[in-house]
Amino acid sequence: MSSRSHLLNDRTAEQYKRSVTEGVERVAEKLVRTEQPFTGVTPSELAPRISGIDLEQPLSDPAAALDELEEVYLRDAVYFHHPRYLAHLNCPVVIPAVVAEAVLSAVNSSLDTWDQSAGGTLIERRLIEWTAGRIGLGKSADGIFTSGGTQSNLQALLLARDEACRSVQKDSATPVPRTDILPRLRILTSECSHFSIEKAATLLGLGAEAVISVPCDQDRRMRAPALARELERCERENLVVMAVVATAGTTDFGSIDPLPEIAELCEQAGTWMHVDAAYGCGLLVSRRRHLLTGIERADSVTVDYHKSFFQPVSSSAVLVRDASTLRHVTYHADYLNPARMVEKRIPNQVDKSIQTTRRFDALKLWMTLRTMGADGVGELFDEVVDRAADAWKILNDDPRFEVVTEPQLSTLVFRYVPPASTVATDPGLADRINLHAREALFASGAAIVAGTVVDGDHFLKFTLLNPETTLDDISTVLELIAAHAGRYLSERQTAAQAGPTGTDPA
Repeated sequence: MSSRSHLLNDRTAEQYKRSVTEGVERVAEKLVRTEQPFTGVTPSELAPRISGIDLEQPLSDPAAALDELEEVYLRDAVYFHHPRYLAHLNCPVVIPAVVAEAVLSAVNSSLDTWDQSAGGTLIERRLIEWTAGRIGLGKSADGIFTSGGTQSNLQALLLARDEACRSVQKDSATPVPRTDILPRLRILTSECSHFSIEKAATLLGLGAEAVISVPCDQDRRMRAPALARELERCERENLVVMAVVATAGTTDFGSIDPLPEIAELCEQAGTWMHVDAAYGCGLLVSRRRHLLTGIERADSVTVDYHKSFFQPVSSSAVLVRDASTLRHVTYHADYLNPARMVEKRIPNQVDKSIQTTRRFDALKLWMTLRTMGADGVGELFDEVVDRAADAWKILNDDPRFEVVTEPQLSTLVFRYVPPASTVATDPGLADRINLHAREALFASGAAIVAGTVVDGDHFLKFTLLNPETTLDDISTVLELIAAHAGRYLSERQTAAQAGPTGTDPA
């Protein structure tokens, strides 16, 4: 078979159909046969299989390549669609979006310029307009699709930085070089916000030290009075708060900062307000939309459709209240988007993006909305939020566990509590038990949960994003955790009774 026979075109359309169909059938069969979210394979077991493949010797036959793929990927992949996958912010995906993924991959539009995407450009623009409308940003809003929340946050803070520098220079009686302004810039965000805020500060040349952490209350929401004090302190010290980042759905707790109070403080201070709603954006189509009240006052917003809109990775966007602020990422190249195209009103999306070549990821959301509707997506998200509320009651009533806070969205942070008598003689026991339980559960493959650190202590975390996850699934996973913790305690007691020759099971 010649190399040209693998190119997708009019002459290979039938081969394309057969190959893709076979691939889809393999995945469908795997989904039907998957009985747990993971096989428990270890890096030391899987790595030799992959490193042993000679990439210089192709298999030529697509069926043989799929057989091999079963061995090195499909068999041991982590399956987010399984109801006992409860770890990270990875969602099962809706079928219309997967259909769109196949379409956009085959057509392979690049969403940088009109002459590469045409209808794709207009579809993306329409979805940005729709999302901005759901947020309530107003008619001057705009935005762009991105690869994920980290990129969206980076671009929002880049715009905020440049707007802050422009404002300082405009208001100064004498010329102020940009290099003198940058060291004075600060970003205020809650202590529970995403690490991408510090990463963005570093990438923007400000350094992680430019990020000031604002304390949270017992529900892990930013304290508005503490924010007010930091704004006042920065003003006294001649520092420039380039942005306040509020979070609508923290990664660990799903907590939503007090958006109206934060918006009021930002307006009083003349400071850019960014809302990281990467997780909480599902509320835009939910019956709980009121939880986002205040987001409409933001200057920029991050949304991750690939979290709470059940879209395949990647599908995210950054939106801004004032479209003109996107000029800070506009650069013109004669070979791609010359400035004259602006005068002709040619819609080149690269004028708004920090990427050049960019996938038509917007098509997935388009197909989802046109097939299911926004209310359909909202119903799915409401289901997982409802489930988290019920799971909190189970955890809160179970003396074997302690739960940090009642969830606003669909995450639960908790831990197994060993008997008080054992903790009294071994203060670090609770941490070791919970770390062990999580690792043992993952190694078994029966379920997957996440872990985090709260106030210096190790906790476990459920992230519920699968409407198929039932309370029975959650109860089963809790019993598995308790069983692993119980075995750890038993082995520890046996080792202690054996005397100094015994070894701690840790």
